[in-house]
Formats: sequence, C-alpha cells, structure tokens
Amino acid sequence: MDLKKKIIYRSNYRGTKEMDKLLSSFVKKHIDTFNESELKLLCDFLDLDDENLYKFKQNKETTMKIKPNIITNLFKNFVFKE
Repeated sequence: MDLKKKIIYRSNYRGTKEMDKLLSSFVKKHIDTFNESELKLLCDFLDLDDENLYKFKQNKETTMKIKPNIITNLFKNFVFKE
C-alpha cells in the first residue's frame, strides 16, 4: 500500500535523529494494526512539526492544538526502547 510506504518514509526522515528514532519506532509497532482511516490520521499526525510532537509527548504546552484520537493517544503512551 502506497500510504503505508509514505508513512514509513516520513517517520524515518524527520528533522532530528531523536524524532526519527521515536516516530519510526512508533510507526513500526502500530502501522499494521491501523485501518485506512487510522492510517490517514497517522499521516496527518506526521504533518506536525517535530517541536510540537516532542512537546506533546512530554505533556508540555504546544503552539498548536493537537486533537485527541487513537493515534495521539497511542503516541502519548508509547514507550520508546532502543
């Protein structure tokens, strides 16, 4: 599926190594469990900039409103292990 390939690519090539590792690990763990609408939510989620995603993950104030949904909830609770 082209959408999955796009998501995997975008999760691996962010702005910082930390976000590359965090997002690619998150995507690898969950991508095959998502349906089409969830994949679209994930794609939209990956459109957010690294700074806001990092702040969101750390429960800090972001400069934009990030709507709660299955993707944001999973990401917020995701435990990264190298």
